[in-house]
Amino acid sequence: MGGATGIRTRKKHPDKALSVLGIRAIEKPGRYADGNGLYLKVDVSGAKRWELRTVVRGKRCDIGLGGLKAVSLAEAREQARKYRAMARNDEDPLAEKRRARKVVPTFRVAAETVHEEHAKAWKNAKHADQWINTLKTYAYPALGDRRVDQIDTPEILKALSPIWLTKQETARRVRQRIGTVLDWAKAAGFRSGNNPVEEISKALPRQSDRKGHHAALPYVEVPTFVQHLRGEDATIPDLAFEFLILTAARTGEVLEAKWDEIDLEQAAWTIPAARMKAGREHRVPLAPRCIELLNQVKLFAAGSGFVFPGRSGKKPMSNMALLMSMRRMNSAYTVHGFRSAFRDWASERTNFAREICEAALAHIVKDKTEAAYRRGDLFEKRRELMATWAAFVGGHVASITTLRSLG
Repeated sequence: MGGATGIRTRKKHPDKALSVLGIRAIEKPGRYADGNGLYLKVDVSGAKRWELRTVVRGKRCDIGLGGLKAVSLAEAREQARKYRAMARNDEDPLAEKRRARKVVPTFRVAAETVHEEHAKAWKNAKHADQWINTLKTYAYPALGDRRVDQIDTPEILKALSPIWLTKQETARRVRQRIGTVLDWAKAAGFRSGNNPVEEISKALPRQSDRKGHHAALPYVEVPTFVQHLRGEDATIPDLAFEFLILTAARTGEVLEAKWDEIDLEQAAWTIPAARMKAGREHRVPLAPRCIELLNQVKLFAAGSGFVFPGRSGKKPMSNMALLMSMRRMNSAYTVHGFRSAFRDWASERTNFAREICEAALAHIVKDKTEAAYRRGDLFEKRRELMATWAAFVGGHVASITTLRSLG
């Protein structure tokens, strides 16, 4: 028709009422329709933004699509089309928008978040450092920069395979810690479905049987070992090591001991709950030899709050100092194993009741009924036990009066 009269008619596009040039020219505040519920809103300030008006599950809904500077006309139309299609299919565009806006963290960020949240409940800083450092060393190379919603069995396999057979205990800890991070990610809404760590063992080779206990020096050899620790040139690590053996305490409990926990007059050491594995305060009776060791160490550690300080005096001595003592004596046993040596000695060479020996090691009573009725800590009975142990360790066998008949 236009060709016959020479007049060119303009084809209307009711669903594309706006144009890029037209938008630039708009200055007056108001709402400008593009069609199919898409509007350009101009604020009094001059800011321009997109809005879709549609019906979601029978209810009118206005959905913001972003500002004009970030979202072009074509992008706004495409997003509006997507949301309208979702609404027709009885889906919720607003829920989809919230999911898209949520920033999913990388494994590195998630791990550090979990570490920060959990560290408040951990008993000591050393464990907290080990927790995150194992992930930094063994998990971050394969998982660190991946979003937590993109991690599956292949990525975890890549992280664990290099250490699964060569560093078995470490690998198991890394696996457990990766699982903790992914559990947190699911709870926080960043993941869905099962935790892939639960299935990873099927893809890994079978590890050799675990060693159930720390390698312990046979108790009959403990007196000889202690004799090597003693001498005119005894150092703080030597004194700490003997103190650890005589008290049957854990390494961290001894190394982090402070003078305000020691009562020399009462010959008692009270370890606060925060440093105990069981999470409750533990009193340790100190044999006379322990008091001698404490008086000796005072000469080395004057001015420090720690009983066994490091070189600076501001921090406790490192557990490497005790390990070096073991190596110096060419011992293949572990420091922690002296607790086992003490327990074996108590069982085989004395008549002390089992509950007294277990209390000396600060073990929790597993029987709930027994635990409910046991109110005391058997302190005085433990004092006798530890004095007997100190006599044995010192080689004073003749003074031990509680030996069991082995015939």
